[in-house]
Formats: sequence, structure tokens, C-alpha cells
Amino acid sequence: MNALIALTDEQLVTRYAEGQDEAFDVLLDRHKDKLFSYILYTVQDIEEANDVFQETFTRAITMIRSGRYAESGRFYPWLTCIAHNLAMDMHRRHKSQPTISTDNTDFDVLNNADIAESYVEEDIINAQTLDDVKALIERLPAPQREIVHMRYYQNLSFAEIAKIKGESINTCLGRMHYSILNMRKMAQQSGVFRN
Repeated sequence: MNALIALTDEQLVTRYAEGQDEAFDVLLDRHKDKLFSYILYTVQDIEEANDVFQETFTRAITMIRSGRYAESGRFYPWLTCIAHNLAMDMHRRHKSQPTISTDNTDFDVLNNADIAESYVEEDIINAQTLDDVKALIERLPAPQREIVHMRYYQNLSFAEIAKIKGESINTCLGRMHYSILNMRKMAQQSGVFRN
């Protein structure tokens, strides 16, 4: 087990995929605290955080064992991406569930057209905005697109991004700055967003 601790994440993933279960134990020990903190910060509920945490590692195990892990050199960001997606799925499920007031007013949440229409309209607007932003990100040059993805979709700090990319933090910050400027310019030119 001590020999495994010195291995990189990628080496551990390879060993685990080949059937060495102890390799995954090392990966779990290496990343569990940081990942759980991120999940708890995202979902703001200890029980839900535990559920997302468990499901994240269950999916990671399944994907590695089935040969679908292809994120060479990026195990933790890949793990964070799984956790983020699961947390967002949980959030969407909770958002779609009706809440009933506990005071003594008679209020039928399920049959209130005003509430239903406002949620539908809000969801449509949010979905369209998200699609527009994703389209703008896809039009960025590859290095800028990658920085945006790592920062906002994988929730990595600039220090983590710099380490993963093997670049300075200033280079990463500069790329992010130019990414935002380029996205604003493209949005104004295409009429997606107006000042």
C-alpha cells in the first residue's frame, strides 16, 4: 500500500482498471476531503452531500472498470465534474418538486397556473441563456475555451488550473481575462446580450 501512495493519479487509475483494488483506496484517501468539501459547499446539506459523494465514487468506479475513463492527467477535475453534474441534477430535482406551505392558508401548489407559468418561463429563459453562453464558449480559441471550462464547469481554482496545465497562474488569469473579453465582444456582435 505504501508503494501505491507514491504513484500519480493516472498510475493509480491504471492499476485499479487492471484489478488492483487498493489503488482506488489510495485515490479515495487522496481526494475525499477536498471533494466532499466542494460537494457540501455546492449542495449546502450534509445528507445530500453524502449522497452525491457516494454516487460520485460509484460512477467513477463504474466508468474506470468499464474502460470509459479517458481524462489522462486529470483525475481530480474529472471527479469534480461528475460530482458537479450530480449536484446540479439533485438541485433540479428539488427545484421541480412542489413545496407546500405549513401555515394555515389553503393553497394548491400543484394547480396554480401563475406559479407554473413563471417557473416554465424562467426555465426556458435560463436554458436559452445557458445555450447562448455555451455557444460563445465553443467559439473561443482552444486554450481560452479550456480555461473557461476548467474554471466554471469544473470549479477549479486558478492555482489548480496552472498546476494541471503546467503554466503560471498569471498565464491562466490572462487567458481567462481574454476569454471574457472575447465572449463579450462576440455576444455584442451577435446580439445575444446587450449592454
